Amino acid sequence: MIDSHCHLDHEPISSNLDDIIKRSKNEGIEKLLTICTSKDSYKNILKIIEKDKIIFGTFGIHPHEVDKNEIDKHDIISSVKQNNKVIGIGETGLDFYYNNSKKEAQIRSFKTHIDAAIELKLPLIVHTRNAEDDTYEILEKNYHPNLKILMHCFTGSSIFAQKLLKLNAFFSASGIITFKNSHKLQDTFKTIPIEKLMIETDSPFLAPEPMRGKKNEPSFIKYTANKLAFIKNVNSETLISRTTKNFNKLFFNT
Repeated sequence: MIDSHCHLDHEPISSNLDDIIKRSKNEGIEKLLTICTSKDSYKNILKIIEKDKIIFGTFGIHPHEVDKNEIDKHDIISSVKQNNKVIGIGETGLDFYYNNSKKEAQIRSFKTHIDAAIELKLPLIVHTRNAEDDTYEILEKNYHPNLKILMHCFTGSSIFAQKLLKLNAFFSASGIITFKNSHKLQDTFKTIPIEKLMIETDSPFLAPEPMRGKKNEPSFIKYTANKLAFIKNVNSETLISRTTKNFNKLFFNT
């Protein structure tokens, strides 16, 4: 299994990282992608990715953090080149639910991340909430053959998913798909080809059933994998094999 999106620099994970890694390996996890959200976050990620060979990282500014983290394309590119275990750009995107940063600043930052991802030919990890139309419009208008899109913790509509598939996007399922009230989201994942799917924890957030209410960690990803296998009407081994292959194809061209 591969956890395509976690935050190993967040508490309580960061202070228990050795145990977290051990439990992850015991569950058969072969890669962890720890996601950057700010400049300060990146300083910690550069240290974390050196702790174990299964850990990889990204560089990006979360839409919540944009107002406090001004960057340009050069900043992103130079940051990514600090370590070859940094394999993605993000998370970036738009969050018009909380609006912790100004909309105009979020849009500007999103476009900057897209430009950097195209130049570096690295996957773009996209966060979107209450912003489907704007997110798609920006991705579509700035699309380039080098742009590799991963919709993280996808909770969007089926219509949104079908439009994104035309941009060759991948979609990552989080623990949300295990929640009892997520029937519409489960139906959407039924419509997405298995060749376009990945799994994630977004830990320490969004612990899946039956661990809901606890602080999430990568070892819990098996519950999301099992639920997604049920949704896609395949066995868990097939789902895990396919999502692992998808991750390696997107991030390592293998």
